[in-house]
Amino acid sequence: MFDIGVNLTSTQFAKDRDQVVKRARDAGITGLLITGTNALESQQAQSLATRRPGYCWSTAGVHPHHASEWSGETAATLKRLAESNEVVAIGECGLDFNRNISSPEQQEYAFNAQLALAAELGMPVFLHCRDAHQRFLSVLSPWLPELPGAVVHCFTGTREELESCLAAGLYIGITGWVCDERRGVELRALMPLIPADRLLLETDAPYLLPRDMRPRPPSRRNEPCFLPHIAQVVAELRGEEPELLARQCDRNARQLFRLPE
Repeated sequence: MFDIGVNLTSTQFAKDRDQVVKRARDAGITGLLITGTNALESQQAQSLATRRPGYCWSTAGVHPHHASEWSGETAATLKRLAESNEVVAIGECGLDFNRNISSPEQQEYAFNAQLALAAELGMPVFLHCRDAHQRFLSVLSPWLPELPGAVVHCFTGTREELESCLAAGLYIGITGWVCDERRGVELRALMPLIPADRLLLETDAPYLLPRDMRPRPPSRRNEPCFLPHIAQVVAELRGEEPELLARQCDRNARQLFRLPE
């Protein structure tokens, strides 16, 4: 199975990145997509991916929290990174009206600019949406005919939001949020509604450690090697065999990001 969302640039991995990747391989993870969330981290993500060819790839983008940092220089940096073999998607980009660390206007500007870049380059997009669903889709929808694909990373929305994302042709990224017996109740009920060919799995490591893991990791840090646990939970909720689900999600990731089988 392929982990489509790993924040390997995080300082939480500073002391043991190589061991984290080795544990992922040992756990049967077939590849990692390292998330870029601003210009600097996108460069770091690409650099990390170059050290592990054929196993790690990266995204290049500006998270809505960093939208106030958007500039012509940022756009040029992302475009340059996107020309490398390791960068396979534009993002993480989108809207986050939960905290509004950057203003909604700044977020929309940076989101539109990154969608335009992805359309220009013919690249898929790695999307973020929190408490902004309607505006998110209104900004995204005009660009969809020009994009080869898109995934809503770490989906935690309602049934209505899921249905509208699927109607728009988006892939759905599911994290360990689905393993949370309190916050994940509504999401758990939605698992059977996601078509098999639109489902992707991710840890969002080092964040979102599955709450139901036993024994709990002493560091409380999430890692890609825990993705099989998420796959097991999702498979149970869908009434499917975990191994078949894992293989399907791997195929989906490679199709969306145009990676070798």
